[in-house]
Amino acid sequence: MIVLGIESSCDETGIALYDTGRGLLSHALHSQVDLHAAYGGVVPELASRDHIRRFLPLTRQTLAEAGASLADIAGVAYTEGPGLPGALLVGAGAAHGLAFALGVPVVGVHHLEGHLLSPLLSDPKPDFPFVALLVSGGHTQLMHVMGIGRYELLGETVDDAAGEAFDKTAKLLGLAYPGGPALSRLADTGTPGRFKLPRPKLTSGDLDFSFSGLKTAVLLASKAAPLDDRGRADLAAEFQQAVTDVLVTKTIAAARQTGARQIVVAGGVGANRQLRERLTQAAGAAGCQVFYPKLEFCTDNGAMIAFAGAMRLKAMREPGAFGVQPRWELSALAPA
Repeated sequence: MIVLGIESSCDETGIALYDTGRGLLSHALHSQVDLHAAYGGVVPELASRDHIRRFLPLTRQTLAEAGASLADIAGVAYTEGPGLPGALLVGAGAAHGLAFALGVPVVGVHHLEGHLLSPLLSDPKPDFPFVALLVSGGHTQLMHVMGIGRYELLGETVDDAAGEAFDKTAKLLGLAYPGGPALSRLADTGTPGRFKLPRPKLTSGDLDFSFSGLKTAVLLASKAAPLDDRGRADLAAEFQQAVTDVLVTKTIAAARQTGARQIVVAGGVGANRQLRERLTQAAGAAGCQVFYPKLEFCTDNGAMIAFAGAMRLKAMREPGAFGVQPRWELSALAPA
């Protein structure tokens, strides 16, 4: 069964074709970074309009690269939520219109479930059950994953997500949008330890996160004395290490609490080099193996939606209804 996946939850339009027999056939992605750069962040209305412009060209490109036609599509999957309402509606409208025209089933996919399952597109891939660290601009969560749709929330951020803290801290340091990747690059040129930043909730005894206070600590440190280029790099390095310390410690604690021997990392911050190196080392010491999606699948993409949609369509008994859910708890999903 060939499934067309559509991702349009925020500022990236992703289209992909996934075959349940052969795997991922092709995928295409358009980022709106340049469009929103002048505003220092995503403008929802501009994002929605750009999704409309990109859908057909990207779909044609994906079909051509796979050597497929519309007649080969047996199902359509789209991001139903969470995300920007207008952007989600573009994907939902395109998916339902195409599915109706082709006479094939359509299914809405939870955006975070797509990220959660994205390491299954790589080889080697994890087996159920595993602990997953979902870490992105909007979410920081630890989940116990026992199967498709069988997710137990172990802990989450009580304020800013890790990626959000990266972006806000980058702005405090005068870095251009998108701030998270720019901050990581700056941190790689600095040395942690010169500045002393807190590790929020590191020893709290639970699996929750908090990064708002860390961002405030960066602000206070930057105002304590004028920062030259070296100072900004060292402060960025200390910030990145503080976030990494917390993420690694909590993730290993979650693995020990559940008895899981496999860990999955997904979401945009999962591309961070220091996080990957530190977590892989800590997991090895704890007798665990870590699985990461390919770098191209860390950010939002259509491949993860096509894959998760294919898993859902195989088990679906009734046609999917039109709709979007800008706010949608992952733990509320039903098993496939």
